[in-house]
Amino acid sequence: MKHNLMALLALCLPLTSTAQQGERPNSAISRNLEIFNDIYKQLDLFYVDSLNADTVIGWGIRSMLQQVDPFTDYYPEDDEELRQMATGKYAGIGSIVRFHKKEDRVVISEPYEGSPSMKAGVRAGDVILSIDGKDVKGMPTPKVSSMLRGEAGTTFELRVKRMGVDAPVTMRITRETIQMPQVPYYGMVAPGVGFIYLTGFTDGACREVRQALLDLKKQGAERLILDLRDNPGGALNEAVDIVNLFVPKGRKVMFTKGKLASVNRDYYTASEPVDTLMPLVVLADGGSASSSEIVCGSLQDMDRAVIVGSRTYGKGLVQAIREVPYHGNLKLTTSRYYIPSGRCIQAYDYRHLNPDGSVGTVPDSLTHVFHTANGREVRDGGGIKPDIEVKPDSFPSMIYDLVGSDEFFDYATLYASQHATIAPAGEFSMSDDDYAQFVDYICQSGFTYNRRSDEVLRMLKNVARREGYYETAQAEFAALEARFANDLGADLRRFRHDIEPYLCDEIVHRYYYEAGGVKQQLVGDPSMKQALELLQAPERYAAILKGSQP
Repeated sequence: MKHNLMALLALCLPLTSTAQQGERPNSAISRNLEIFNDIYKQLDLFYVDSLNADTVIGWGIRSMLQQVDPFTDYYPEDDEELRQMATGKYAGIGSIVRFHKKEDRVVISEPYEGSPSMKAGVRAGDVILSIDGKDVKGMPTPKVSSMLRGEAGTTFELRVKRMGVDAPVTMRITRETIQMPQVPYYGMVAPGVGFIYLTGFTDGACREVRQALLDLKKQGAERLILDLRDNPGGALNEAVDIVNLFVPKGRKVMFTKGKLASVNRDYYTASEPVDTLMPLVVLADGGSASSSEIVCGSLQDMDRAVIVGSRTYGKGLVQAIREVPYHGNLKLTTSRYYIPSGRCIQAYDYRHLNPDGSVGTVPDSLTHVFHTANGREVRDGGGIKPDIEVKPDSFPSMIYDLVGSDEFFDYATLYASQHATIAPAGEFSMSDDDYAQFVDYICQSGFTYNRRSDEVLRMLKNVARREGYYETAQAEFAALEARFANDLGADLRRFRHDIEPYLCDEIVHRYYYEAGGVKQQLVGDPSMKQALELLQAPERYAAILKGSQP
């Protein structure tokens, strides 16, 4: 029933697709809304089952919004997601949760440092049995997450199963207002070099960056690395204010253009900066989007920082929040933004979809050249291209299955239950005996994975059969199958160099939380290595910004 109703509503919603040639836009809108209204009335009157108006029309609304871009969305009354996105605040216990397939329950992935869950004694790996006496077996993660949230000050009983403990553990937790930190870690990473890791751009992000920067300068930082990798963005004004920390007052950071003149606006730095001379490297990657790209792109266009990493996501659109009846909110795209060189870095064309329905990107051949303050060439239409490109590591396919598995997560829980303490974050590593224990555990756990080489070999055999070559090549295929024989233990040992950083990170989170995890992830990080080498070579740094490096 759902699929049929969704399809019917979707046919009604695109307001221009059925407009007659030459028909006024307002007439097309009125006509389609009248059709939509009548179809729902007839469904409500004649359909064999009763309909839930909120559900059915909600599907219709979301189907309509899917026709524009993925950033336009509707939030009905009492939806907390929008407020949390803007402020970084919510009321709850302060834990990350995940679903555990084997347990068929939600488990605690990580309690936040200093959170109510941490104070109550909740640990990573705890399997949630019940919340205030209600069994949560089989419940999806969003449902359990909503049960853990509630009004600040309210108390509930949490009952969990803990590895190594025979009886269930029961705790009473009082919910609090949780403020998600935007700078979970900053510190000195080399003599004279400070590091700031920024995760988002909710309210107060600039304040946290500013405080971290001032503290690092007190510790002797003369150069800085700002890490914006996997930062999805957020509030536009926070991005402008963060740029303002490094450039003088009165500089134009960006401007926006939209259909209505009311959304066209220029954004300038409005305060005195903290430091306009400190050498600055910004780390970015494909997960850096929106406000992250405003910071990256503006600092690049002003020749104020060197960007290191990989090309950013390419989101050059700006959303605004508008109220709708019955206390709902509509987040919709109202304009595009342009950074100081005049370029818009939007990479995806949501108006012209590919034949298969996927979103096309702007090819490099159709992008345009712009220039930074020093005359360096930069381009629009495809995110921010770094000044120093660091190609992402290529991993064996099994690692993606392994790292996301319950078995991998459970081993970290087991390790933490057997070791009261570990080396400090950034110094922790697995001994040979520890890694051998890990290999044995995974091999005995029932973990399975799909090797891409097996899939390709099966495809090749099928093609060979269709084209008549298989019979004469059976010996060769048998040799390949023998060569590709699945040996989990051998693969785990062969790829230790690739697996161990993820395993160390998962374990370190159990002891030192998010801040420790960030510090651990920097060990052996190729982008960090490039950034540190660059900041220790001032002549090369200056040559890049001047455009004189070959």
